[in-house]
Amino acid sequence: MPIPFQVLRRDKLGGHSREAFFVDQVRWPDGTESSYGVFSQPDAALIVPVSAAGTTFLVQQWRHSWEDDAWEFPAGRLEEGEEPLSSAGRELEEEAGLRAVRWDSLGTARATAISTMRFHLFLARDLSSVPRRPEIYEQDMVIREIPFEQAIAEAVAGTIQHAASIAALFRAARKLEESKK
Repeated sequence: MPIPFQVLRRDKLGGHSREAFFVDQVRWPDGTESSYGVFSQPDAALIVPVSAAGTTFLVQQWRHSWEDDAWEFPAGRLEEGEEPLSSAGRELEEEAGLRAVRWDSLGTARATAISTMRFHLFLARDLSSVPRRPEIYEQDMVIREIPFEQAIAEAVAGTIQHAASIAALFRAARKLEESKK
């Protein structure tokens, strides 16, 4: 689909690390002008690890911008030039202390219309334990192993609120169901 308007100007309002916030001034075909906020962020990888016993692993940490803690699947931003699967493997080890042999892509998802970030979603299986290597802002991270079906129930109930985690969980459920056939 072609862009339905012309971008007249882009103003950077601020940034931090590899994130930036812009306001684009646009002109529509009828001559009307308006603006869009754009939060530029690097892509991320998100992993739904599933053990041979049918359990999955969630991580909980404080989310400063939400002023709350959150249960999510292991995830993290891609480093510059890093491939999504490589990032997924690194994040799974750092956050959950797990290594996977079998990886299935679950596609991509986006969190919000204002952000450029795309989540690359993965199902990880054939898991083994490795030493965790949390980053400084992950010091408070808690890991919880629960039955996969319980994770689905928690997403439905609203205990898991992280949108990309919910999307990945339901895609993983479908992939696991398909692999039983």
